[in-house]
Amino acid sequence: MGRTGPVDWYWTRRLVQLYAGLALYGFSMALMLRAGLGLDPWDVFHQGLQERTPLSFGMVTAVVGAAVLLLWWPLRQMPGLGTVSNVVVIGVAVDASLRVLPEAEGLAWQVVFMLASVVLNAVAGGAYIGARLGPGPRDGLMTGLVRRTGRSVRLVRTGIEVAVLAVGFALGGSVGIGTVVYALGIGPLVQVFLPLFTVPERAAKAAVAGGDEAGTRAAGVGTTAGVADVGAAGGAGGAGGATAAPTDASANAPADGAGGTADGLGAPSRSKSPEPEGAAA
Repeated sequence: MGRTGPVDWYWTRRLVQLYAGLALYGFSMALMLRAGLGLDPWDVFHQGLQERTPLSFGMVTAVVGAAVLLLWWPLRQMPGLGTVSNVVVIGVAVDASLRVLPEAEGLAWQVVFMLASVVLNAVAGGAYIGARLGPGPRDGLMTGLVRRTGRSVRLVRTGIEVAVLAVGFALGGSVGIGTVVYALGIGPLVQVFLPLFTVPERAAKAAVAGGDEAGTRAAGVGTTAGVADVGAAGGAGGAGGATAAPTDASANAPADGAGGTADGLGAPSRSKSPEPEGAAA
């Protein structure tokens, strides 16, 4: 009974952070679209598909996310609450944002929109990844392939993103300076924001309740370090590719893996994102 309040707050923070981060991620994608200076690889693919279908950009994002999620089955990946939410919320958020955001008029506003998009995308990625409620579909695909093939994160990530970029460009997706700025900027920015938003493990929370401040600080540092190491892995693949498990990711990725995304944290053994006891999946 006495722990009900703290546990409720713990889960409230994680859920609010997850959904706020996903909504902000969708908004940041809409900003990049309105900037008109090029998109990240996955969004180039989404836009190319949108050009060939009657679906909205958000609907295409959701459909692709669901299709990628089906590929988890042969890779024995296990989705979490954040995985399913990623598919739905980002698609809704980007369409809602596109309805209210005007086109950027003039190069100056285009640059402002583009830079704001990259920064907000990193903040959003740090928030929903830090909630630790499951990897996004696209990065779950990446970590599953890394585990099954034995290849490095860098190689697998690059292969996936080059493929979707090429197909998206062939379908009419927008490639430009925004594509380059996003690729170069998102990794370092996520490395900054991810430790700030990472929710500590419940073990660390229990240590606080028991007065073991030194143990709590040690646990917190370990968690943050693991998150930062993976967050440093590099450029994000749009549409919220991933909220995977911070603490176990670096242990599961090959040592030279450095091509992750804002959503790109690895999953542990059996590909199930590590959840504190009682976590929703």
